Amino acid sequence: MKKRVRPSVIFIYIVLIFWGLTTVYPFIWVLLNSFRKKGLILSDSFSIPAGKAFTLENYALAGERADFKNAYLNSFIISGSVTIGVMLLAGLAAYGMARYRFRGRNLLYSLTMAGMMIPVFSTIIPVFRLEVMMRIAGTGNRWLSLLATILPQVAGNLCFAMVILMNFIRSVPIELEESAFMDGASVFQIFFRIIIPTAKSSFATVAIFSFLWSYNDLFTQSFFLRYPRDRAITGLLNEISSQAGVNYGLMAAAVVLVVIPVLVVYMFLQKNIMRGLTAGAVKG
Repeated sequence: MKKRVRPSVIFIYIVLIFWGLTTVYPFIWVLLNSFRKKGLILSDSFSIPAGKAFTLENYALAGERADFKNAYLNSFIISGSVTIGVMLLAGLAAYGMARYRFRGRNLLYSLTMAGMMIPVFSTIIPVFRLEVMMRIAGTGNRWLSLLATILPQVAGNLCFAMVILMNFIRSVPIELEESAFMDGASVFQIFFRIIIPTAKSSFATVAIFSFLWSYNDLFTQSFFLRYPRDRAITGLLNEISSQAGVNYGLMAAAVVLVVIPVLVVYMFLQKNIMRGLTAGAVKG
């Protein structure tokens, strides 16, 4: 027998399809206009560029005006370091919070939850002054500038990462750890050999979100990356947008070049995102 489709389900699908189209269409529009001659964007920006309207000049001009190679390198150094730092620190902290009972544990958990509510805008000035006092920020040294950007981004992602990982670690059978402990395994051996492989999907989710947030974080980067050689990809896009004026083809090409790594990461790891967000939600 055919299953009857309820009107409420049809309505939900219609809403989801409409939401999906409104989300995807802006990027498709930018992608199409990145291959269109700049003089035709305002007069005809909704058709597929073909024939005389098609051009690669926008990408060539973007490559001439901006150092994308160096900006990509800086972005990947920052985002990769932030991702590794968050996974390691948040993983160890989440494991300790989920498995150990100690005085002040509930207070520490409350502070972790409260940390997710504090916007980065309210802490960036004292963080910047602290790093200047530590002679990390404002030195003119490229590697110190990258480090000055990495540290607050790691701190800003820890609370979210800890909450995600704690929810999953609690659902892992403690008998696995007890057996390893009885065999002589240390706490760190249990964490790296049992917890991480078991919670692989949740760690993948933390890694993806940490990478994307760091990659797109123009606000923090604008404080610590002041010199052209230090600029990351989002700062480079901001510079191109301010200089391009009405050259919408150039701006569209720059946006596509910035978004491509994010799309590649998401397309290959989207299953891990959904699995990691739902892992540990139901115990047993």
